[in-house]
Amino acid sequence: MLSLPGWIYAKLANIRNRLYDRGVFDTFDLGTRTISIGNITTGGTGKTPMVAYVARVLAERGEKVCILTRGYGREDPEKRVLVSDGENILADVNKAGDEPFELAQKLIGKAIVIADAKRVAAAEWAKRKFGVTAFVLDDGFQHRQAKRDVDIVCVDATNPFGGGRMLPAGRLREPLHNLMRADIVVITRANLVEDITNLISEISEMSPGSRVFLAENKISAIVKIEEFHAKPQRTQSETIEKKVFAFCGLGNPKNFFEQLWQENYEIAGTKSFADHHFYSQKDIDAIERSANDAGAEAVLTTAKDAVKLAGLKFTIPCYVVEIEIRLEDLVAFQAML
Repeated sequence: MLSLPGWIYAKLANIRNRLYDRGVFDTFDLGTRTISIGNITTGGTGKTPMVAYVARVLAERGEKVCILTRGYGREDPEKRVLVSDGENILADVNKAGDEPFELAQKLIGKAIVIADAKRVAAAEWAKRKFGVTAFVLDDGFQHRQAKRDVDIVCVDATNPFGGGRMLPAGRLREPLHNLMRADIVVITRANLVEDITNLISEISEMSPGSRVFLAENKISAIVKIEEFHAKPQRTQSETIEKKVFAFCGLGNPKNFFEQLWQENYEIAGTKSFADHHFYSQKDIDAIERSANDAGAEAVLTTAKDAVKLAGLKFTIPCYVVEIEIRLEDLVAFQAML
C-alpha cells in the first residue's frame, strides 16, 4: 500500500505521462539518432557503465556521439557545461558533476559530454557546434521532452523496484506499469543474484513489448589513484593480493562491496557515504583510521568517487576499481541500437 506522499507522487507522474502521451506537452525531435538510458528507480542501477558502453558502440560505428546529462550535484545546475569536446576534458568535477566527469574521462576520443538540465536546447547547440550524429540521453527515461529512437531502462537485479514503494517513501520514480514505454530493459548485476527467472517474467508481464537483456558488472581494472588522475586512458591494471578497506558514495553501495567479495577480494571493512558525496581531507583521514583499525593494507574505491579525490592525501595505498558492463546476447543488443 502506498503512503499518502507516495500516492500523490504516483498520481502526478501518471498525469504527466498521459499529457505527454496525448500530445498536450510538446516533445522535440533532436534531429538525429537518440538513445535514452535511464531507470525507474532512484540511483544505483548500473546506468553509468551502460551509458559508456552505448556511447562506445555508436562511436565505433563512426557516429559523432554526444552524451546529454543533467549532472546531479554540480555547482550550478542551471548552467550549461561542456565537460568534454570529445578530445579534451574542459571542466572540473565541481562544475561538471561526478558522473559527467567520470564519463568524460572514460570516453576521451569517443564522445562529447554536456551537462545541462535543458537537454533539447543543449542538443541543438551541440549539433551546430560539433556536427553530432548520435545523442545518448543519460538518465533520460523520465525526460520525455526529448524524443528518442530507443528507450533503455536499467533494472538492478539485487533490488529491482525498491520494495515497490514510490518516492519519497521508496525508490520508485514512477509507477511500474510505465515500464511499458521501454524498448529495452537491461537487468544489471544479474551475476549477483542466484535466480533471475522470476524477475524476467515480472518485467515481461509489465512490459510485453520490450526486449529483456541480462548484464553483469565486472571489474575491468584496478589502478593506483595517482595513475587514475594522471592518465585518462589507462592500459595497466594492478593485482591486489592483500587485505583491503572499501569505501564509496553511491546510490547502492552494497553492490560495490558485493562485487568485491564475489571477485575474491579480502575485505577488512567498508564505509559508505551519501550518493554524489564530495570528499574532504577529514573524510580521508577518517577512512584511513578505520582501515588501519581493521588491519587493511590498502583502500579501494570506485571511479565515480575517485574523480572527487584529486588533491587529497592518502598515507596508505589507494586504488580505483573500474567496472564495465558485460551483456548477454551482445549481437542482438547492438542491432537494436
